[in-house]
Amino acid sequence: MSALILPGDEFAMKIALDQAQNAWLAGEVPVGAVIMRQGQVIATGYNRPITTHDPTAHAEIVALRHAASLLENYRLPECELFVTLEPCAMCAMALMHARFKRVVFAATDPKTGVAGSVLDLFANRQLNHHTQVIGGVMAEASSQLLKEFFAERRAQIKAERDARRAMASRRDLRGLDVIEDDVLPIADVQELPPDELG
Repeated sequence: MSALILPGDEFAMKIALDQAQNAWLAGEVPVGAVIMRQGQVIATGYNRPITTHDPTAHAEIVALRHAASLLENYRLPECELFVTLEPCAMCAMALMHARFKRVVFAATDPKTGVAGSVLDLFANRQLNHHTQVIGGVMAEASSQLLKEFFAERRAQIKAERDARRAMASRRDLRGLDVIEDDVLPIADVQELPPDELG
């Protein structure tokens, strides 16, 4: 994280954040990425491991595959990757193998991040390629998106758990009919005037 933030970095990160929103809409953890070359968008990607049944389909890898295919080269030395969450080891090594010039990320990942959080693969001098890394660009926006996603996910899991418990309680009524909301209880039927009883 020794390099400086450049003027176009926030613009690119906004595109990555839009991609993260796409991931959320698809039911994936909202992480997005964009690959730029000389200020031009080359490729975008967002998390897809759940929907594609592919553990390697992180936002960075999706964008990287797309860029390599479009540019018809497995080496992308003039490219820069912008991603909303600090890369994991798999993504970091793929980016270094592709010879990326710069990697810019938003939020840190204290559990799997390898650009300084858990360890720093990019700073390892034994590796044969050295990519510039910058963290913290629009970190608050990315962190907020992730927090909202996981809060919604926890609420959804709780609602599903409560619904299962309610169904189990109904089954435990030992064969008694469960009165639905739109059916009047017997006590209410007895209190209606005779002409409404039919």
